[in-house]
Amino acid sequence: MTASVLRQHAEHQFAEELEELQKVDNRKRPTNWQLSPWAVVTYLVGGTLENGFKVTPKYIGSRRLMEVAVATVATDRALLLFGVPGTAKSWVSEHMTAAISGESTLLVQGTAGTSEEQIRYGWNYAQLLTHGPSENALVPSPMMQAMRRGKIARIEELTRIPADVQDSLITVLSEKTLPIPELGSEVQAVRGFSVIATANNRDKGVNELSSALKRRFNTVILPVPASEEEEVSIVVKRVGELGRALELPAEPPAAKEVARVVRIFRELRNGQTEDGSAKLKSPTSTLSTAEAISVINNGMALAGHFGDGVLSAADLAAGMLGAVVKDPVQDQVVWAEYLETVVKERSDWKDLYRAFREQL
Repeated sequence: MTASVLRQHAEHQFAEELEELQKVDNRKRPTNWQLSPWAVVTYLVGGTLENGFKVTPKYIGSRRLMEVAVATVATDRALLLFGVPGTAKSWVSEHMTAAISGESTLLVQGTAGTSEEQIRYGWNYAQLLTHGPSENALVPSPMMQAMRRGKIARIEELTRIPADVQDSLITVLSEKTLPIPELGSEVQAVRGFSVIATANNRDKGVNELSSALKRRFNTVILPVPASEEEEVSIVVKRVGELGRALELPAEPPAAKEVARVVRIFRELRNGQTEDGSAKLKSPTSTLSTAEAISVINNGMALAGHFGDGVLSAADLAAGMLGAVVKDPVQDQVVWAEYLETVVKERSDWKDLYRAFREQL
């Protein structure tokens, strides 16, 4: 894996941590797992190992929630990570799969155009026309590969996949087999196989899961960060990691700047000021933690390439408007009202108010 890769897979980026966990992990491991369930949770939430090695947290939140998720995969049930956009569903899915299977690339990305072949299998049509249906002409999907090798298959944005395609998972999840009627055969899942899917109900284009499919999943709901302090710590950690990965020529933002962005997002998301003294209108956008990270990273890029390298209110304002105002009519009204009734009244936010007003 070369240094020029823009984004490394989790199993490569955190290879040292996974290796150190394997050294001290003497607990029972399910078949084909690289680590025990305890070690997988430790990898996700972080901690100090017996040999003094520190594992960085990948998920900042409830340890019990991660224990429930990992315990689900240790059974014969599939796992559905559910929540509003930006609650680290994909992040947790990737890292959990990397820790369990040692690879996180057996992935089906759900879209409105995802077909049944992408979940089951396809065909090499040159081989198919020349020799007819055969094992050589078969193109295995990530799901089929995971079943054959006893690995974890990931499905991102399950609710964006058309309902009839979603239901092609029912046989795989209930019978642990994938029929290939053209060959008169089937692929049976090897021990260690499971499915981790992610879904949210806030985006446009959501296809509700059928009751039959829902019953095949254990659902774990990932909540938005419970407190402002927790959300700030998440943003600071991810901004630092992404800034280093992208080699942004700017200083890491001061905690004060991160806290101000997080507070704006939380207040607009919750429909009230942080102290509960005033009710607010909420915009149509989700204003997730992931969006806050994006706003600050964009500001760092502006500060590094077009400024003095120090994140300023003007750098933040440039990305904030695009994050909040998704609907140019409705959200513009909400944002303008928030500026005049909240931001303007905070004496230590005068620089933000001036920068935001210039963007309108």
